[in-house]
Amino acid sequence: MTTTHDRLAAEERFRSVFSHLGAVAAYARRRGHADADAAAAEVMTIAWRRLADVPRDDPRPWLFATARNVVLADRRRARTVSTPLETASETEVLELDPELEAALRSLSYVDREALLLVAWEDLTPTQAARSLQINPAAFRVRLLRARRRLRAKLDEASAGRRCEPDRNFDMETT
Repeated sequence: MTTTHDRLAAEERFRSVFSHLGAVAAYARRRGHADADAAAAEVMTIAWRRLADVPRDDPRPWLFATARNVVLADRRRARTVSTPLETASETEVLELDPELEAALRSLSYVDREALLLVAWEDLTPTQAARSLQINPAAFRVRLLRARRRLRAKLDEASAGRRCEPDRNFDMETT
């Protein structure tokens, strides 16, 4: 049996967790979920049920890990019932420089997730490691390698662009 004081304390604590609803919805949207708001609502429902498991200092890594699980579960379910969900590679990289978009799409899911947790979700490497449930040192290595692979892809695209003749250059002078 819970007391009124316990219930009020839980509601206050949940308000601080719930304040991250927009960030969770944005995470799900950038990961290609067809109904990001519904996914975020499901994450918050899970957070309420498991409030004791949600870290007090910063709930975002826990919330993003839960959102990742919800998005992946919905994708698996969609494949089972033949309901198309957008794939992450189609919607994850919205309105970016075309070369950056192509480079991100060419990376593995693991590399892309490491980069996006830090760049888009604004997590520190330690928070991102917590979200992925891996050691912070391992995450830093993963992030370093992902950045190198992204840089290499961007350099390849840039080198290819420099080697192409300028189609707008007119050899004739008037």
